[in-house]
Amino acid sequence: MTRVYDEVISANDNYAAGFGDKSKLALPPARHFAILTCMDARLDPAKYAGLAEGDAHVIRNAGGRASDDAIRSLVISHKLLGTGEWFVIHHSDCGMELFTGEVIGDLLADNLETAQFDGKAWSNPKHGGGSVAGRYVHWHTFEDNARSVVEDVQRIRSHPLVPGHIPIYGFIYDVKTGKLNEVAEATAAGKPRA
Repeated sequence: MTRVYDEVISANDNYAAGFGDKSKLALPPARHFAILTCMDARLDPAKYAGLAEGDAHVIRNAGGRASDDAIRSLVISHKLLGTGEWFVIHHSDCGMELFTGEVIGDLLADNLETAQFDGKAWSNPKHGGGSVAGRYVHWHTFEDNARSVVEDVQRIRSHPLVPGHIPIYGFIYDVKTGKLNEVAEATAAGKPRA
């Protein structure tokens, strides 16, 4: 086992020892809302949104994008678990702005190991053993952060399985200040419909 594995198991042992009344938390989120956000390790939705365990659903993926799977989770969150408000929260300095679908497809076709970024371009330190399968994945990259928030809110709002009465808000989390900055156009696009 690795050092990280041992650290995680040790941390979990400590957490479980003080678990207490958390075993009584209800399945539906107590505050009845969901957040779709990025997997970036610098983001802690519990802290930036004031959450405790059991408060809200947090759905995370690369870029916080409204992929089919993210929408599937939001629909389940509402339909079966009662959430009535959704937040789409992207963030500044997002890695999804640093490559395109073509770039990652080419990198993966060459080699599957971790690539390197020199601040301008990506490259593989090793060659061989890649797969062209990466060229057939929609990676949901973007060039304009605010525009991507608007597009994601619009995609969710227009989905046939999303009820019109659910408000959907759009934000960009600033990784330098910890501040949530609303994207007015996105929140307007996510306004409830009659």
